[in-house]
Amino acid sequence: MDSIKKYLAEFIGTFTLVLVGCGTAMLVGCDSASGCGYILTAFAFGLVIVGMAYCVGNVSGCHINPAVSLAMLISGKMNVKEFFLYFLSQTLGAICASGCLMLIFNLGGVEDKTGGLGSNGLGGVSGSFGAGLIVEILLTFIFILVILGVTDSKFNHGSFAGIIIGFALVMVHILGIGLTGTSVNPARSIGPALLAGGDALASLWVFIVGPFIGGALAAVVYKFMAKKD
Repeated sequence: MDSIKKYLAEFIGTFTLVLVGCGTAMLVGCDSASGCGYILTAFAFGLVIVGMAYCVGNVSGCHINPAVSLAMLISGKMNVKEFFLYFLSQTLGAICASGCLMLIFNLGGVEDKTGGLGSNGLGGVSGSFGAGLIVEILLTFIFILVILGVTDSKFNHGSFAGIIIGFALVMVHILGIGLTGTSVNPARSIGPALLAGGDALASLWVFIVGPFIGGALAAVVYKFMAKKD
């Protein structure tokens, strides 16, 4: 029963992340003419993390991101079976949230200013798969390095951990939105891309591979830095 609760928590957390984060992007737009849209979308994603950290964090750890789960697997904080079930729960949550957004915007006649359910793309890097991959690796590395640091049991960040992680996500979004839309989360990218199709689906691999590489690198680097001499 406890395991089911963990997977349900991850489903709910990722559902909320995509619903609020991608939904905000769809409403306000994130192109170069909508500078305020960058900030609103960045904070939408970050604030969801803050809220979910204090809601489902005590149940599942509030990964709501397969790249975070991979880092935890490498760090020895979960096993392979848990990782795959977390990944499945997170991805299903993202897909369901994208379906809800599509339904709401279509029924309400609301314009989707992203043109693709808030899906990630390579427009900001002129369609370069290589540049997009580098962006996602680096931003995910930074984000997950912060997570590993503030959740390390050797340090007592207490009730501030969720706030720190949320603002770290805001930070990477402020740079990344104009380049790739900022994924740093394979599930967040899979959900909208599957329903939007087209270019979003064609470049989806970048937003799966990049965050996984960044998360793995963060786990290895943090383990090395935190290891006692």
